[in-house]
Amino acid sequence: MYPWQEDAWARLQQMRARLPHAILFHGPAGIGKADFVESFAQALLCENVRPDGHACGQCASCNWFVRGNHPDYRRVRPEALEDEAPAAEGEDGAAAGDGEKKSKSKAASKDIKIEQVRALADFMNISTHRQGLRVVVLYPAEALNMPASNALLKTLEEPPPGTVFLLASNGLDRLLPTILSRCRKFALPMPDHAQALAWLQAQGVNDADGWLREQGGAPLAALVQAESGSREELDTLLQVLAQPSIDGALRAADKLSKASLGSLVAWQQRWLYDVFSYKLSGVIRYYPRYQRELATLAGRVNTAKLMRAIKSANERRAVADHPLSPKLFVEDMLLDYTACCT
Repeated sequence: MYPWQEDAWARLQQMRARLPHAILFHGPAGIGKADFVESFAQALLCENVRPDGHACGQCASCNWFVRGNHPDYRRVRPEALEDEAPAAEGEDGAAAGDGEKKSKSKAASKDIKIEQVRALADFMNISTHRQGLRVVVLYPAEALNMPASNALLKTLEEPPPGTVFLLASNGLDRLLPTILSRCRKFALPMPDHAQALAWLQAQGVNDADGWLREQGGAPLAALVQAESGSREELDTLLQVLAQPSIDGALRAADKLSKASLGSLVAWQQRWLYDVFSYKLSGVIRYYPRYQRELATLAGRVNTAKLMRAIKSANERRAVADHPLSPKLFVEDMLLDYTACCT
């Protein structure tokens, strides 16, 4: 649990008396949704819950949960997350261990597959070991591919008695409306800047304010990036965005083709927000290190072209996870930006 989650935890306890069969926790990436959901799962299975709703951490159920082998608990997530460092999981915080780990490989899937959802059938059709609830945690929900979404939907339509589904999502617009309609939605908001900054500074992060701003205010994402100690990919992109040109776009595309495409698009979206914000109000939110470059670009770019660039970036985000060619994707992104901003 993080300091900014205390109010949300208190609100969640009000649902314990009439617990829905499925809760969908949603909010921005990098704020600790996975940790929050795992904590609630442990509390639901705990045999001696504390007055504040947290698990006791001492009972047999809690010991099993912490070791990752609770018989009444299942966690479903993409293979690609199985060997990642806890704080980097989907840019959304730590999670309890799950025992045996799959070997990490380049082929590890970023999707939640239908086989993973179907594997829950045997788990849900047997009696619970501790005569309590049966809990399934699934995240990020937008990683469900279409067959897996349909399989989960059938389960949510006719949920087994005594089973609670806890889903987490970074974006509700990427989920099937039918799944949304069968879950109780629970919002986890972004922490305010001061609270997130104080937490990062307590972790010993240098230039905490800069890292936090660059990650859109998400403290866990900022921590992961700060621990990597490198802004090389980000600065390579921002330098091209600051001085757009065809030659610069092509050179940068070659360097950035192995970077996370979702991150590249998100960084570009934040850059465009800063240009637009500075043009209208003189305020920079994400990249104060580039104030001079942003001011120069904002002064010369045409507003209609800028709006077109923002629209293109928003559309490109929807396909960033499944490009036909990463290099061509980055080239197209930077050349399109160059055409709009020169």
